[in-house]
Amino acid sequence: MPTPITYYDRYSGSLVEEAVYGEGFLRWAYETTGGKIALSTFVSRPWFSKWYGWRMNKAASRSKVAPFISDFEVNADDFLDSADSYRSFNEFFYRKLKPIARPIKGSDNDAVFPADGRHLCLPDVTDADAFFVKGQRFDLVNLLGSEELASEFEHGSLLLSRLCPTDYHRFHFPVAGEAGKTMELNSNRLFSVSPIALRKRLAYMWENKRTLCIVDSPQFGRVAVLEIGATCVGSIFQTYTPGTIAKGDEKGYFAFGGSSVITIYKKGAIQFSDDLIEQSAQQTEVYAHVGDICGTAAL
Repeated sequence: MPTPITYYDRYSGSLVEEAVYGEGFLRWAYETTGGKIALSTFVSRPWFSKWYGWRMNKAASRSKVAPFISDFEVNADDFLDSADSYRSFNEFFYRKLKPIARPIKGSDNDAVFPADGRHLCLPDVTDADAFFVKGQRFDLVNLLGSEELASEFEHGSLLLSRLCPTDYHRFHFPVAGEAGKTMELNSNRLFSVSPIALRKRLAYMWENKRTLCIVDSPQFGRVAVLEIGATCVGSIFQTYTPGTIAKGDEKGYFAFGGSSVITIYKKGAIQFSDDLIEQSAQQTEVYAHVGDICGTAAL
């Protein structure tokens, strides 16, 4: 039997088994010999994701919206626009929500989750050697694309926020401060960021297309915010203007597919929330919404 993906739901206080969109395809691509050949040959290639994205932009894809909302129990009451107003599946995918649906919580000394999704934290990214499975650790040099930045964030605290296709796909700033320009760290591959894939190879995170922005925060110091592309997510759109930003301001959005946001705080800058630390120590993700508190400034 395939190993199910389970996560801790912060709101219900219980473990939940994830309903994985496209699970059959993912398990075939990452867990079978034939699938791995296809993965290497064409599935991880940018043109495959562009082709799929083109399909999801077609007017005909609009017919997928209503069944998707029903099958995955997406709360349409949160949508800024009505569920029948979207002209394509992709337009529905990067939908906006009503501001009251995702309030930004806490004080200036509290950091918030940058996106809806399932979250894992590493209080010390340098020393940790278990992410999804034992023996996997983050390579900061390759992730950040810079030995200088890797040295700056050595022994820092990392939050991985994983978005499923069923999630709200706009991402936001976790702290207030001065946001620099976003740099593209391009790659010629796009792998899945589902645990089905990451249990096999965490390096997909820094082999995928990535974008990187540094935020200078009065409360948290320098914070690195990265968006990670994935299979069928060749497009990462930035909607913010570099300069002064407030906690919770929209930063951008992903086009179709699963994807991730990584936030890295410098050593000693943040104390993550208790449930996030406890569940992450067991390799269990915590489901929480953008705007909810993920930690407190420790500087």
